[in-house]
Amino acid sequence: MSDEGAPGVLVLAGTPIGQAGDAPPRLAAELAGADVVAAEDTRRLKRLTTDLGVTLGGRVVSYFEGNESARTPGLVDALLAGQRVVLVTDAGMPSVSDPGFRLVAAAVERGIRVTAVPGPSAVLTALAVSGLPVDRFCFEGFLPRRAGERARRLADLAGELRTLVFFEAPHRTEAALAAMAQAWGEDRTAAVCRELTKTHEEVRRGSLRELVDWAREGVRGEVTIVVSGAPGGPSVAGDPESLLAAVADLEEAGTTRKEAIVQVARAAGVPKREVYNLVHGS
Repeated sequence: MSDEGAPGVLVLAGTPIGQAGDAPPRLAAELAGADVVAAEDTRRLKRLTTDLGVTLGGRVVSYFEGNESARTPGLVDALLAGQRVVLVTDAGMPSVSDPGFRLVAAAVERGIRVTAVPGPSAVLTALAVSGLPVDRFCFEGFLPRRAGERARRLADLAGELRTLVFFEAPHRTEAALAAMAQAWGEDRTAAVCRELTKTHEEVRRGSLRELVDWAREGVRGEVTIVVSGAPGGPSVAGDPESLLAAVADLEEAGTTRKEAIVQVARAAGVPKREVYNLVHGS
């Protein structure tokens, strides 16, 4: 509980993505001992505390995308007053494609301690069960809803060598997979992970073409998409002509110039600055 005269602590509490039994014991302790619990959905919080057998002693406030900006200053004031604020979202870790980043940034700016209760992660769970390479990956969150913006984002990622992870709404899953197939080729390998850890958990693996056909029948539940990275990487000699040609080839394939420079420098084993200077004529 609060300690008058000392700054409080912001606790980002990871919550189960499916089964309440996956919650770590510390989650129950943090919720019970909080001065303030900020919840993305107070009704879901109530169900969670019931499942965990927790009685909340502190006050509960809603904290979701629509009121994040307005609620953050009050929560920072509570932290500065020495209170322990626990932030929970509907599932997973706060601030990762969920509300929380504004509060974390504001707390850090004021010198307030920020800690976390680790919990289940849809990103890591999907990676683990996908069957795709997991040694290097990048998380892209949700793709843009508009087709043009989505196509541009995917074009930027065309040369990405790491495994890619996305969240997607079930009713947009077919369109997202189709856009990926168009941008990266129908044969790119992927996995659609649906309702992870829940009763109706399903993992569909195959080419993007096969997954588009599957999704056409309709998709339900929480969806995480894992896609293999671009096949191989550029084999590049270190001479200027080869470096420039490799960057140009990647750009033509849809990779941004910045990422193309990074990839070519890595493949050729030369400093990124050297490739940058060649491309920009400096």
